[in-house]
Amino acid sequence: MKFVLAPDSFKESMTAKEVADSMEKGLKRIFPNCDIVKVPMADGGEGTVQSLVDATAGKIIQVTVTGPHHHPVQAQLGILGDGKTAVIEMASASGICHILPKDRNPLFTTSFGTGELITHALDNGVSKIILGLGGSATNDGGQGMACALGVKFLDNNGQSVPLGGGFLHKIAHIDMSNIDSRLTQTEFLVACDVTNPLIGPEGASAIFGPQKGATTEMVDILDKNLTLYAEKIKATLGRDIAKVAGGGAAGGLGAALVAFADARLQKGIDIVIEHTELAKKIIGADIVFTGEGRIDFQTKFGKTPYGVAQVTKDISPLIPVIALAGCVGDQIEDLYDENFTAIFSILRRVCSQEEALEQGQADITATMENIARLLNPFMRRT
Repeated sequence: MKFVLAPDSFKESMTAKEVADSMEKGLKRIFPNCDIVKVPMADGGEGTVQSLVDATAGKIIQVTVTGPHHHPVQAQLGILGDGKTAVIEMASASGICHILPKDRNPLFTTSFGTGELITHALDNGVSKIILGLGGSATNDGGQGMACALGVKFLDNNGQSVPLGGGFLHKIAHIDMSNIDSRLTQTEFLVACDVTNPLIGPEGASAIFGPQKGATTEMVDILDKNLTLYAEKIKATLGRDIAKVAGGGAAGGLGAALVAFADARLQKGIDIVIEHTELAKKIIGADIVFTGEGRIDFQTKFGKTPYGVAQVTKDISPLIPVIALAGCVGDQIEDLYDENFTAIFSILRRVCSQEEALEQGQADITATMENIARLLNPFMRRT
């Protein structure tokens, strides 16, 4: 028998690898001689670095960079098992997790640290960088990132424009003469699951600004500044980034990566599926197991379990897909039409959220053992 275990992380409880290990433990209690293939997954957001590193036998590198509030923070990047691909979560350097709610102000926050992470990746000799955009604290259009990579944004007096979305209107000239030359030899693949453009009523400032601390007045300022910023980039580089689908992700970092790194934007789950070679590993499987912390009607909009179910269907619609979750929400019935065979909550008793997070691994193991006990009589007949 062959079982493929392809879960996402359970936030605040377990990494994807820990989930897969716990699943394996439960299965092995009933099927000690089965063939188990563990493929830690992610959807491009939090946990993507760890999942891809775990899935490819890569390594994590810890570095100190400039945080979104202009102070040093500890961040990380991953080097995949091939030694030539780096994976970065911009939130590690420039995420909202680094700033207390009372201190959030997207007029001043910067993506400079993300650019420093890219530089560290290049210093490790990579030729490809995968960059996840979720969880940002910034609305600077990627100005900070570009500065860290050698781009100079100058005002009418030839002085450097301060970092932050509130100062973009001061840009009179963009000097590209010192941009890191290694960028042209590096492939950039950006995990981006939103289609919002850089500017306008559906843009970075209007849609995502408020959650980063922007008032109504700030949103107006930031959107006008990004409009001027996009015009300067078009005049300098010949790239029109104002309406690029996904350009508004991470406060405009998506647009900046297109402009300065010739990046390609793609759904996060598709990137992870490709780089873990999930499809190849599912071939010949008897059952595929997946899961994440919460499964509900939103799961089919690009979440990891949905991606796993669709890849399995492409291999063979006859392979069952069983999903586990800490919380099973509303309207999961729709998922049964999307190649899910069964969905289980791992909770064994009523408990507090803190208890649920603490006992997650044991609950997954127990749930998988129960599923295996149910399957055992049928497996023996085949």
